[in-house]
Amino acid sequence: MKALVLSGGAGTRLRPFSYSMPKQLIPIANKPVLEYVVENLREIGVTEIGIIVGDRAHEISDVLGDGSALGVAITYIPQDAPLGLAHCVKIARPFLGDDDFVMYLGDNMLVEGISEIADEFAAVRPSAQVVVYKVPDPRAFGVAEVDENSRVTRLVEKPQEPRSDLAMIGVYFFTPRIHEAVDAIEPSWRGELEITDALQWLVTHDRDVRARIYSGFWKDTGKVEDVLECNREVLQRMRTDVQGIVDEESTLIGEVVVEEGARVVRSCIVGPAIIGAGTLVEESIVGPYTAIGADCRITESGVSDSIVLSGAFVHNVSGIETSLIGRKARVGSAKQHRLVVGDDAHVEVAA
Repeated sequence: MKALVLSGGAGTRLRPFSYSMPKQLIPIANKPVLEYVVENLREIGVTEIGIIVGDRAHEISDVLGDGSALGVAITYIPQDAPLGLAHCVKIARPFLGDDDFVMYLGDNMLVEGISEIADEFAAVRPSAQVVVYKVPDPRAFGVAEVDENSRVTRLVEKPQEPRSDLAMIGVYFFTPRIHEAVDAIEPSWRGELEITDALQWLVTHDRDVRARIYSGFWKDTGKVEDVLECNREVLQRMRTDVQGIVDEESTLIGEVVVEEGARVVRSCIVGPAIIGAGTLVEESIVGPYTAIGADCRITESGVSDSIVLSGAFVHNVSGIETSLIGRKARVGSAKQHRLVVGDDAHVEVAA
């Protein structure tokens, strides 16, 4: 089995961060989302991975390289424009050949992995197997209608009156039969080749399409709120590991990771939390569910339930909560509000 990972999206809901980095590289507990995706694929025995990339291909390849550091072999497949998920399958055909494959959206976090789902697909080997998740409001998703034997009977994209609460999330398992379906469909009103249409073609032509409910933690990391929720989920699974320096005047409470080269000076770290390599935390309080990236400086400040990306500097600011601070950003205090705010930024100041 091979894998096709889709990483060409623009990430408009994550602006302004996605102006300067692909959304798939946003760090969760100091590790890019894409790295979690690759680890989940390696866990099910997939080592040949094709990654669909757009105009930011070099940024993704700079992080993942050829995949050898992660125990896989990566092939980068350029897509000139975002023309739909089924279009990704079409342009990846030379890489995929006639192998079964799993298609995985590169901004999705499935924290418990996909081993059981992969085993089920291998045992039954339907033409396609979609991974679904029960959601309270399915109207924003592609929805699978399923019979008592987990066979998909109908697929509807963003229905106004959904007859099922099973939303398709970012993982699909396919046999080579999907290529026949992709070749048979036409672009939708959006001008895209929709994977929902290809799956529906299989259903209409009496191919076996199954649905498997994912019961673990899943999030599409398309919004800041979802990124922070994923960060909380991953951090609470970590265990204390202190590789850096924590001085005698500092206190670690709960599960705390201090990476190599980091220094904690006259500070209190309340876990679950992670302090990145080369970072200095001095005379500060880092609260639970916080990930501080590499080479940051947090001085005379208080940060909790937040993500601070690499190279950021926070000085003399308390009460920072549920925040996402970008790479090399500077956050400081002043007697008056002074803002340098970029496109699509979101700023809240005390009244």
